[in-house]
Amino acid sequence: MFNNMKTVHIISLSYYLYAIVVGLLMIFVLMHMLYRRRTPTSIVAWLLSIIFIPYVAIPLYFFIGSRKQKRHKKSFIVMNTDSGSICNYTSPMDKVLRNDGIPPATCQNMIKLYTDGVEAYNVILKEIENAKDSIYICTYIFDYDEATKPIFKLLIKKAREGVDVKLLLDGVGSYKLYLNKLHTKILKRAGVELYFFMPLLSFPPNSYINLRNHRKIYIFDKSTVLSGGMNLSKDYINRKRTKHLMKDLLFLLKGPAMYRYLEIFVSDWKHVSGRKLNTFIKFTIPDKENGSDIVQVVPSGPDLNGDALFEALMVAIYEAKNRIWIVTPYFTPDITLMRALLIAKRRGVDVKLITPMESDHILADLVRSSYMRELEENKAHVALYSKGMLHAKAVLFDDASVLLGSVNFDSRSLFLNYEVASFAYSKKIIRDVELWMLSLLKDSKKSMNPAGKYRKMAENFMRIFAPQI
Repeated sequence: MFNNMKTVHIISLSYYLYAIVVGLLMIFVLMHMLYRRRTPTSIVAWLLSIIFIPYVAIPLYFFIGSRKQKRHKKSFIVMNTDSGSICNYTSPMDKVLRNDGIPPATCQNMIKLYTDGVEAYNVILKEIENAKDSIYICTYIFDYDEATKPIFKLLIKKAREGVDVKLLLDGVGSYKLYLNKLHTKILKRAGVELYFFMPLLSFPPNSYINLRNHRKIYIFDKSTVLSGGMNLSKDYINRKRTKHLMKDLLFLLKGPAMYRYLEIFVSDWKHVSGRKLNTFIKFTIPDKENGSDIVQVVPSGPDLNGDALFEALMVAIYEAKNRIWIVTPYFTPDITLMRALLIAKRRGVDVKLITPMESDHILADLVRSSYMRELEENKAHVALYSKGMLHAKAVLFDDASVLLGSVNFDSRSLFLNYEVASFAYSKKIIRDVELWMLSLLKDSKKSMNPAGKYRKMAENFMRIFAPQI
């Protein structure tokens, strides 16, 4: 009897101690979020998680709950504002971007779109094959599969020929290559320099699994860059069309704007390698032979002091007078971004969302439904692309500008990941993107399936977790 009472007493004491510790940690987390000026939505999401699953949510918060952390040690990107590369063009977003440290637009660039994974595959192989001096690649996913084997072989060949080949791969996105040491060793033995951004097996505080490098930057001979949404994997690029090949977008850029991408790569490379890339970035008066495209490059992520891309996106939405057409694989916008779109629709702007009928992330599909229904309820057009996975990212504003890059229309891309995008202001590129979007609309279902009362409640509940998706 005495032993039973003692056991009950110990269990009760343990429970109270557990409750006290959890309570104190909840208070600490709340104070930390308030100190960091987290949004009310983010605060509510974390607190609900801590209440329902404290033993999971509390350690998770300390591991992934902060952004713009000084402890992750990546220095801020400092971009050159040399006037030799700048044109007189200004956009409504320009002042906001400049005040956030983003250089003005540059003129006399040339942009070419690739909306087909086979064409993109061929241009990547061609640029690698033709490189004489350097190949710098930063990407989220780099798999070793039937599509990328020729890329591996070419990179090894180029490194052995004396070309400076550098690979910067994300530790989570490229986890297959990270865990398979055989292929990385072969690359390194050939002279390829390879680093993983915040590797999976790094021990905290050096590992921040929530802060991923989602940028796609492929630079050849410091004169040509490929960027957009395409990773290096058979699901994004391939020598032939397959049923699993995603619908995506890659663009080739020549001209002074290319140097902005080089600056971003230099900053990322210094972080992963500990060495400053021995590259002289010289801004010169643009060559008229490059083209006539006006481009403003905007990085985003914890290595910038503010949220320049998000703020520019807000300005562009509020300035739009005729249309805002959005192509994105994932749609879980920040509440202020969502409100801006709804206000734009009420102002008479044609708001279109083109997104896959089913994406490659089930959870993201569950969370997005509430936002998409709200758009439809406010007479915006939600188009569900029906011919496979749509992974492209682009936003068209009137006939004035288009945003292209690696950025999804969700909180993770806009507030957590390291991203890069470009505003293009030239009529030709805007028209090309418009025609491509119209082709997507032809292969899209016009609206969502109706939902019952309980499904709507479930979808709205999932909205609470949108900031963490």
